[in-house]
Amino acid sequence: MNRCTKAIIYKSNLEYNIKQIKNFVEPGVKLCIAVKADSYGHNAVLTSQIAESLGVEYLAVASVGEGVELRHAGIKAHILLLSLCVPEEFNDLFEYELTPLVFSKEYIGALSEAADGYFKRQVDKNLKHSVFLAVDTGMGRIGCYPEEAGEEAKLISGSAHLKIGGMITHLCVSDSLSEDNQKFTKEQGEAFKLAVEKVKKAGIEPGILSCGASAGLLNNSDLHFDLVRPGIITYGYYPDEITKEYLQSQKKDFDIKPVLALQSQVVAIRHFPKGKTVSYGRTYECPEDTDIAVLPIGYADGLLRRFSPGLEVTINGKNYPVRGRICMDQCMVDIGKNNPDVKLWDKAVIFGPKESGALNTAEDLARIGNTISYEVLTSITKRVLRIVK
Repeated sequence: MNRCTKAIIYKSNLEYNIKQIKNFVEPGVKLCIAVKADSYGHNAVLTSQIAESLGVEYLAVASVGEGVELRHAGIKAHILLLSLCVPEEFNDLFEYELTPLVFSKEYIGALSEAADGYFKRQVDKNLKHSVFLAVDTGMGRIGCYPEEAGEEAKLISGSAHLKIGGMITHLCVSDSLSEDNQKFTKEQGEAFKLAVEKVKKAGIEPGILSCGASAGLLNNSDLHFDLVRPGIITYGYYPDEITKEYLQSQKKDFDIKPVLALQSQVVAIRHFPKGKTVSYGRTYECPEDTDIAVLPIGYADGLLRRFSPGLEVTINGKNYPVRGRICMDQCMVDIGKNNPDVKLWDKAVIFGPKESGALNTAEDLARIGNTISYEVLTSITKRVLRIVK
């Protein structure tokens, strides 16, 4: 397949970002790179291979299938499963050595029973499978409440084939600089420490402690504990209000580079007279004679419909506006009348790092679409070929 709409992965930028993160945290703090959602659209196998080569010991996925894919690719690192799975997937957890998050009597009981059945069929029937106890300190998603942690740890330690490898929580507003949200983040940290103490008082070693993802990693060093879980910063974008400028104001030196460029090509240039309309719904009418370049990229590739009006794409070092509604497979770009700088087959870059020729980043698209860079990146679909550069 050699479709002209493609995503270019800048391997050196990915390596640069991981090294920056390793240098930012204190020695001894382990990294768990989030490679869920195909590494936020960047190719999970590639990211995992690079992370392993740089000494990263943990990776995080959202589904059992994502973890199995990495094992089939030869990835040896610890793989944390950040979302819950169902009983039909339990055997794969054990077979592919994936580390699940667990909580609640029912879930721990079901997993323990499955582990008993699985390990009784193994040569070494005394093996124990590592799990992380999830604690809900305020995210309101999954996890036991802090005061329940001791009792739930007992359930795990009482299992014949499960053991606590660690404890984990997620900070829900650590990417905000508001006084109220920063206060709440501190309260989450204290709640997590309470949960850890409950487990210790139950006579159980809590294992590896993990609290901060990208924002907490950058802005809450007191909550790094044993393991941090960088996600969006791995791929070159800052988490919401924790920007490069903010970090500099806090005397923190942290630089990252976008890793992915989304690009296509000009496949047609059409002459449009004044008054002619463009695309579905006739939402754009040409105010004067102009030329329209057609690009074979649309919302089925991840170029979301809501990016227009407002989106501009870069062709030969200059931005040009998308006109009319973005279609499923194509979009139309106003290049102006008789423009000698745009020719048939020229590359058109939607966003990316500077070396791609882009004048836009995923953050720019996010602002247009009233969303976040995470969604822009993970929306790039499988039919867009990933090419490593």
